[in-house]
Amino acid sequence: MPERLQGATVVLRPFRDDDAGMAQRLARDPYVPLTGTLPAGATEDEALRWIERQHGRLGEGVGWSFAIADAVDGRALGQIGLWARSLRDGRLTAGYAVDPSARGSGAASVALRLVSDFAWTLPGAHRIELFIEPWNTASIRTAEHAGFHREGLLRSHQVIGGERRDMLLYALLRPDDCEAPRPDA
Repeated sequence: MPERLQGATVVLRPFRDDDAGMAQRLARDPYVPLTGTLPAGATEDEALRWIERQHGRLGEGVGWSFAIADAVDGRALGQIGLWARSLRDGRLTAGYAVDPSARGSGAASVALRLVSDFAWTLPGAHRIELFIEPWNTASIRTAEHAGFHREGLLRSHQVIGGERRDMLLYALLRPDDCEAPRPDA
């Protein structure tokens, strides 16, 4: 895993224990805990265990999980993951969540561009997919600002919070001028 992915306004880095407060704020969001492994209303200990799980994602073969942090002061602003379950087929999935205090700052779209650039360094990666609920206009704007294109509506595609939900499929394809690394290189 790269140690850091540097942007002008945000950096993607491994999680640190002092990111637990940000994780707790995400855990108080009514939606974020429904979409991942962060418990709703997480205590500090639960947030620290969630952070520890993020460190193990690559070793588990799941993918890469980064803290989105302010490029100046290093303060955690959110989380972004690049999930590799379908990498053998050339597909990756990304997902992100931003601390309520940092929403609207552009941090998520910069992080999404950084993680996309990283994806193109992976042998066999040709496509990054995002699955976004149709009501989530902020996430749609983030995806489009990062260069992703809407490909369609997937009816009853995913279970979130115990309910089947429709999802918009957004995707970004490997740029033509970005040669795929050779697997044997």
